[in-house]
Amino acid sequence: MTERSTAAASARGHQPLWLATAPGLFLLLWSLGFPVAKIGTQHVDPLLFLGLRFTLVLLIMLPIWLWLRPPMPTRLAAWGHQAMVGFLIQTIYFGCCYSAFALGSSAGVVALIVSLQPILVALAAPAMVGETIGRRRWIGFVLGFVGAVVVIVGRSTVEGTTVGGLLLALAALLGMSGATLYEKRYGEPLHPISANLIQYLTGLITTLPLIALFGHFTLELNGALVGSLAYLVIGNSLIAISLLLAMIRRGEASRVSALFYLVPPCAALFSWWLIDEAMPPIAWLGMAIAATGVALVSGRRQHR
Repeated sequence: MTERSTAAASARGHQPLWLATAPGLFLLLWSLGFPVAKIGTQHVDPLLFLGLRFTLVLLIMLPIWLWLRPPMPTRLAAWGHQAMVGFLIQTIYFGCCYSAFALGSSAGVVALIVSLQPILVALAAPAMVGETIGRRRWIGFVLGFVGAVVVIVGRSTVEGTTVGGLLLALAALLGMSGATLYEKRYGEPLHPISANLIQYLTGLITTLPLIALFGHFTLELNGALVGSLAYLVIGNSLIAISLLLAMIRRGEASRVSALFYLVPPCAALFSWWLIDEAMPPIAWLGMAIAATGVALVSGRRQHR
């Protein structure tokens, strides 16, 4: 083993504590966001809800940025890359998820559909970011896909899902998959405050025309709406997104995406607890299959 490879292995073995705990924390924060967002969209138009979320995030982050003065991108292309990731995650992914909730789709079903992201990322990663997907990890992806399908079929027996809601959830899936691959290929090291500021500003700018064209300016200002916004601003927007982008930059896109297979069981537990969404026994079987797939994908890299 060369000195360079020995140093690299040593660096991987002494990763910072926050990075070691990042997957579990991200998984919990991200999963809880599904039922919390559905609660919020019951009291406000989904697009207006999204605009309020972006505005609050920017009101919190701008003073912090002015105080800390972290560096911003020095090249126009780097600004464009951050803006594209922001558009795909904030406008496409969250906008479509919130709209699917408003059309009656359950938090569990939307979480399940977007959990198919690892399949799309694995198919595109070799060509777009040069990752090699081994046989064991492909088996894991297939198990994850089968498990998600079993859960979707099982849940369809106890709840209805509109065609519009399904299409919006699929669009959200494409948005997050595209953001993962784009960030891995074009993203550059940038202070999380600077990256989030650019991305949420992009989200607000691109969402405002949609609010004007398709939104309804009515809301029920109550504890449920305020609590939903507070969690989504702090838990999802400020913490979870920063963890996701950091994991993508420091790891493989396909491995990070495999975490999304575990979002459905966690989201289902939170949804059962918060909004009483039922889970039939077959759905839990599907989640166990999906979890097995994640274990295979997330294992140590195989030597070729």
